[in-house]
Amino acid sequence: MNKQVAEFIGTFTLVLLGCGSAVLAGADIGLTGISFAFGLALIGMAYGIGPVSGCHINPAVSLGMVAAGRMSMPEAVKYIITQVAGAIVAAAVLWAIATGKAGYTLAENGLGQNGWGAGYLGEYSMAAALVFEIVATFLFMVVILGATGKGAPAAMAGLAIGLALVVIHLVGINVTGVSVNPARSVGPALFVGGTAIAQLWLFIVAPIVGAVAAGLLFKTGTLDAAE
Repeated sequence: MNKQVAEFIGTFTLVLLGCGSAVLAGADIGLTGISFAFGLALIGMAYGIGPVSGCHINPAVSLGMVAAGRMSMPEAVKYIITQVAGAIVAAAVLWAIATGKAGYTLAENGLGQNGWGAGYLGEYSMAAALVFEIVATFLFMVVILGATGKGAPAAMAGLAIGLALVVIHLVGINVTGVSVNPARSVGPALFVGGTAIAQLWLFIVAPIVGAVAAGLLFKTGTLDAAE
C-alpha cells in the first residue's frame, strides 16, 4: 500500500463511520456515541495505516506538518487530493446506505454535514463556530505533533490523538458538528448542497489556520517538537 492509497482509505473510514454514526445511529447512540465513533475510527486507522502514511487523513493536519517542517508541500498536496477524494466517496457510500431507509431524505436528514446558525443543532453564531474550529484544530494539532514527536512513546500516539478527537467532539458537536478537518466537511457538503456549501468556507479556512499555527509553534521552538 502506498501513502496516497492509505490516506484515501483512512479518510474514507473516518467520514463513513464518523458521519455514518450520526446519520444512521444518532438517535440511538446520542452525541457521546457519535463522539466516540469519530475518535475510535481515527484510533483504528492510526494503527492500521499510520506506519504507511502517518495517518493524517486530514488536509489541515498535512498542512500543519508542512508548517512544522515535517513534510514537504508537494507531498502534502498529494495527501490532500486523496484525503478529499476519500471523503467524497465515503459521503457517496453513506448516502447510498441512508437512502435504503424509508422516510430518509437528504434535505431533512443530511449526511452529517457541518454548519452553524439558525436551524443547525445548538444554533451558535458564525463567530462562535469560527473560534471553536480554529482553537479546537490548534489543540488537536498540538496533540498530534507532540504525540508523534521524537521522544514520545510511539505506541501511545494513536490512542492519544483519537481520544483528543473524542473530547473535541464531546464539546463541539452542538457548535458546528465538529470539523477540524476540511475533507470531512467537503464530502457531505457536496451532496447536501445549499447552506452546507455556503458555509463550507469556514470549515476549510478555520482548521487550516489552527493547524498551521500549531505547526509554526513547533517549528520555531515555541513548543518543543523534540526533533
